[in-house]
Parts: sequence; structure tokens; C-alpha cells
Amino acid sequence: MWRRRFLAARLPGLRNDAPRAGGPLLIPDTKIRALVDDTLYRQPPSATHWSSRTMAAVHGVSPSTVRRIGSARRLAPHRLEPYKHSRDQHFEEKRRDVVGLYLNPPEPTLVLSVDEKTPIQALDRTESILPLREGVPERLTHDDRRTDATNLFAALDVAEGTLLGEGHKRPRAREFLSFLRTLDRSTPPELDLHLILDNLATHWTAKVKRWVLRHPRIHFHVVPTSSSWRNQVERGFNDLTQRRIRRGTFPSEHELIEARKQYVATCHEDPRSFR
Repeated sequence: MWRRRFLAARLPGLRNDAPRAGGPLLIPDTKIRALVDDTLYRQPPSATHWSSRTMAAVHGVSPSTVRRIGSARRLAPHRLEPYKHSRDQHFEEKRRDVVGLYLNPPEPTLVLSVDEKTPIQALDRTESILPLREGVPERLTHDDRRTDATNLFAALDVAEGTLLGEGHKRPRAREFLSFLRTLDRSTPPELDLHLILDNLATHWTAKVKRWVLRHPRIHFHVVPTSSSWRNQVERGFNDLTQRRIRRGTFPSEHELIEARKQYVATCHEDPRSFR
């Protein structure tokens, strides 16, 4: 076929394939439309959502046919994603303030994303970890021994990607104020500090507010309620958990703290800001 098109029209004849009739349509459009409508607007009598087998039984088709139709229309009734609606009356104002700091911070200034990771539990395994082998993943016992916990106060330098952390036994306003003093001492005094915070009550006590008034170079910026993910340090906490803590074994709180310090030191060797 393509040889005849080439002889008749040379190269242009090969650019666009000729229309083909294809195989006969086995499932009528009305059945496909009914299947899609059931998926979107109806529930099965004894379940919260359709499966390919239950839908196939109702419409007299095969489960693979149901999956093909769902894939073509990007329907996934088995999936469920949570969402959170913020009722903050000043949502847009706070959002613009925080995003503006990320994209276009004032000069000279240092933008820090600040929060607490509480608590970080030191977990020891009841048996030895079985090592990774070919065809066999690393294996942990299903149970563990809980020793002690620590709380991490951290500030992420938004521009550089470095993390300044300080551990405390309790996550109270007193400890948060101690961390603020650490930030004040360990940052260049000629720079204004713009701290991005969430709505945790310990950040907004009267004692903390009085201290901030006495330090005019420090400015608080709050993310809207129900949107703590806008605080970039949360992404840093997630990396810490995934890369160092979740699969770690810590017989004592001291070993947990040392692992956390080692992780932060390693990140500082090649810091990267989040985009």
C-alpha cells in the first residue's frame, strides 16, 4: 500500500496515512455513555464506588472493556484524594504576602520558613534489620520499641536551601522564643528577617509578640489557615523523614539527634532551594 502511494505521490504521499475503516464497533455508543454515566452519577447498591467487575456485570461487558473505557475518559472511581477548604477571611491577602516573599523578597532581607516538627520518635527495632539482597528488599520487624522523642524547631533559608535546626524536649512558646533568639544571634545583624509561620498558638503568644516588638528587624508573615503546605520548611521536614528517619533505627534519643544533625550537615554541603 505505501509503495503505491510513494509511486503515485512520492514523499508527500507518505506523510499522511490514508484513512482506514478499522474493525467493526463491538460496543455501541449508547452502552458506553450509560457506563460512563453510571460511573459518574450513580453508586452500586452495596458499595461506595464501582469496580471494573461490578460495572461489567451490570452492563454485560468484560472487566477489561470497562477498564479501557475508563482509561480513555480518565475515570478512576477507585481513587480518592482529600482536600481542605480554607475558611480564612484574609486568605488572598496572606497568600499574596507569602508568595510575594518567595518570588520577590525585599532587599536587604533574609526570608526564613519556620516551623516545628513534633514529635520525632526514636524507634528501635525488636529484631535485627534483614539486609537488602538481590530480589529481596530490606526488611524490618512489624513492631518496634519506642524510647524517647524530640522536637525540632527549624528555619529554612528560602533562597539558599540551608536549614537551621534546634532540638527541644517540649514544643512550647518558651522553646519557640529560645529558637527565635538563636535566629537573631546566628544571622547577619544588618539583614531584616522575614519569618513565614503557620497559625500554631505558640507562635502568637503575648510573650512572643512583646519580644518581636523589641526586635524591629524581625517580621512575621502567616500562611492562611488550612494551608500549612505553603510553608516551605514542611517540604524540608518531609525530606528529613523520608531519607533519614522513617527507615532508621535509633536505640536512644541521642542517636536520633545525631542522625538529624548529620542529615542537616550533609544537606549543607550541596544546598538547593525549593521551586
